[in-house]
Amino acid sequence: MSDRPFQVLGIQQIAVGGLDKLALRKLWIDTLGLTLTGEFQSESENVDEDIATCGTGPLKVEVDLMQPLDPEKRPKVHEPALNHVGLWIDDLHAAVSWLEGQGTRFTPGGIRKGASGHDVCFIHPKGNDDAPIGGCGVLIELVQAPPEVIQAHNR
Repeated sequence: MSDRPFQVLGIQQIAVGGLDKLALRKLWIDTLGLTLTGEFQSESENVDEDIATCGTGPLKVEVDLMQPLDPEKRPKVHEPALNHVGLWIDDLHAAVSWLEGQGTRFTPGGIRKGASGHDVCFIHPKGNDDAPIGGCGVLIELVQAPPEVIQAHNR
């Protein structure tokens, strides 16, 4: 697969979910010492989210602490508790085009703005007959890396 027109530059985020965002905050921010950097809510994504970070500079890692707005509705951002992994991608549009050509299944919604303002899309946890490559049980978020992340990676 040497013709791949993109690179994975590193981990952009992990997202953990639970029914009680305050318990998540107590662990990740109060106990482990991550920094709260933002909040995000979306009814269409059924999420009330705190955005925390660890590390510094362009390669810092985001840890999203997610609670469902309604535990009975989908998506169930608290199941599984490790909701998804986000990967920095140097050319998201080229990656999606190439991956689709390889038979990768994406979730509905296409490329769109994510909670942190970057363009994102998601590889579905499971393949199907039309697109047999999935995340092997893991939801994978592909995140367009901003120039400073690309530059830091290339150093």
